[in-house]
Amino acid sequence: MYNPPIIAADFQVAQSLQTERMLLRPLTIHHAVMDYDAVMTSEERLRSVYEPGGEWPLGLTLEQNIIELGWHQTEFQLRTSFAYTVLSHDEAEVMGCMYIYPTRKSGHDVEITMWVRQSRVGEGLDDHLFETVENWIARDWPFNNPAYPGRRIAFDEWRALPGG
Repeated sequence: MYNPPIIAADFQVAQSLQTERMLLRPLTIHHAVMDYDAVMTSEERLRSVYEPGGEWPLGLTLEQNIIELGWHQTEFQLRTSFAYTVLSHDEAEVMGCMYIYPTRKSGHDVEITMWVRQSRVGEGLDDHLFETVENWIARDWPFNNPAYPGRRIAFDEWRALPGG
């Protein structure tokens, strides 16, 4: 069973966003190998970025990653969530990902998370991605109160909010 769309049917979903440092495109199975490399070379970082003390992506296989990316791609097509890959301009490297998910948390309509690969953190790409996404969402997307768990709201506060 699928979740309902999180945006109206007539909303034009962006197929790309480009800055001087990166390119965002919908995440698809075509990115699987490059995405897997980005994930696996950033395992420790990802466990702290998403859920301090969490286990993902521990033990992730390429096959599981392909399945997950296929699911993200399907949800994008159904408009129930949106996953974007963060690419180098030549599209030869996955540098991270950004996700827009529905939420039942009180006071918020979506939760937005993102990460950049470990090798790009020292270049300030994480801050650039967050600033870019936050501005893009506020300017071009139809959300009233997006949440940025782990960024604008601490994980402890986020988990404590009512709504599941």
